Parts: sequence; C-alpha cells; structure tokens
Amino acid sequence: MVKVEDRLLKLTNLDKVLYPELGFTKGEVIDYYTRISAVMLPHLKDRPVTLRRYPNGVDGTSFYEKNVPQHAPDWVRTVRIETPGSSRGNDYADFVMVDDLPTLVWLANLAALELHVPQWTSGPRGGRRDPDLLVFDLDPGAPATVVECSRVAVRLRAALEDDGVDAWAKTSGSKGMQVYASAPVGDTSAYAKELAQRLAKETPREVVSTMAKAARTGKVFIDWSQNSQAKTTVAPYSLRARERPSVSTPVTWDEVEECRSPDDLVFLADEVLDRVNSLGDLFGA
Repeated sequence: MVKVEDRLLKLTNLDKVLYPELGFTKGEVIDYYTRISAVMLPHLKDRPVTLRRYPNGVDGTSFYEKNVPQHAPDWVRTVRIETPGSSRGNDYADFVMVDDLPTLVWLANLAALELHVPQWTSGPRGGRRDPDLLVFDLDPGAPATVVECSRVAVRLRAALEDDGVDAWAKTSGSKGMQVYASAPVGDTSAYAKELAQRLAKETPREVVSTMAKAARTGKVFIDWSQNSQAKTTVAPYSLRARERPSVSTPVTWDEVEECRSPDDLVFLADEVLDRVNSLGDLFGA
C-alpha cells in the first residue's frame, strides 16, 4: 500500500518484467509515469482515455479498453461517451478521465502501458467539445522509416504555416511520428484530408494519403483520419509496447530536420525524463 497525494493505492507485482529486452519492470513503468506526470497530465486533461493494457508484458496478449476497468476506486473520474458503431454493439462507454497522479499511477499498476486520446475534450455530462487539435499521423511503409517521415513532417509544417497555423511534432514511439496543430475553424477532418491529398499529389513517389496498405511500400502514409471524432492517437509522453520502453516524445523542429537515422528519433523512458528536465515540455511549443 502506498499513498499517492491524498489517495491510498495497492501496487502489485512491481518486479514483474514488462519489457523483457531491457528487463524493464512494472515498478519502473509506475516510476516513469509518476515522474513524467507534471508534463503529461495537462495533455490528458478532459480527454477520455482509451487504454491499451499488457498484463503479461509487451510479448504477451494485449487488449484495448474503453470502459473503466472493473473494481476501479470510487475516486476515479469517468465520463459516459456515446460510441455509435462500436464493434461490441455498445452505444456508450464509461471512459477514464486522467485528472491526477493517483489515477495515472493506478492505470500504470494495471499495466496500461499505452494511453490514447482523441483530438477533442469532454464537456459537462459527457458532451464532446469541438476539436482543439489537428493531427497528421505519419506512418512509413518499409523500407521507408521515420527519416522519410521527417521530410514529410517538414513539408506539412510549411503548408500549415502558409495557412497561418503553427505546428509541432512528436515521435509516435513506434515507427513513425505525428504533426499537430491547433484546430482551424471548420471541419478539421476535411481540412486534414485535403492537405494530405495535396502533398500526395505533389510527390506521389514519396507520399500516399489512401488507406490501402499495398500502396504504402516505400512511402509515407499521411493518416488524416485520426481527426475523426471516433479516433484516438497515442498521448504525448505515453510509453509504447515495443521491444524497449520507447516513448511518444515531443521533439524540436531542428531535431526533425536533422534526422538522418531512425535511431535519431527514438527515445526511451529514462531519456525522456532527462529531456524534460533540461528542455521542459516541447509539446505545443
């Protein structure tokens, strides 16, 4: 039993290895989320969280969870959101709202390694506010890598700036990266689609904006569909379930422009903590 702020939590199996390649344990996962919470929590505020849990580590079976896990403490805030078209036939789900450190630690103890959030926030009584973020998810089709994603990200930034919109970037923590901006007025999904199609038309050998995986070989897929109200994107500073405890990490545009190797934009948990200590929160900067 540990006291986290004003809440008492029971932490279990702290020595259980969740990332076998580095022997990274559940205790270390909890420690990471505790130490990163000051910069992470503002980006989770008022956003219903979809969990991806790995109870037996990254090599084991995982599952997505929208509904609040059973036996949640009564102090965990939830919000009921309509989920039309759910694969399970549910019309709504009770999402966890990660408002504070105790809730974040509680989720880490459940081996919820990945936290995914929408581009909109929840208002009173579960109402969806208009999107406040615009996102482009850049997914490289082998043999393309995050290096090629970086080139496309720079072009996206320029196109957004031409429209008077500032942009910032983060790694996905997996193979690619994401470019964000404050949501422009109007239909963000339509705007994102038009911009992705424009870049694909300009450089069809490098960029694709269609979903078909067969079309992505050696190219960067600009996934504009992440702006749909039903979609989520991995949250800033979330761990990812890769071989090592990599993190979806905010980066500077200098780092994006200087990327020459995939390893240039891979950051593990301890490295991200060091970055935040020296650079602060780069997300939105």
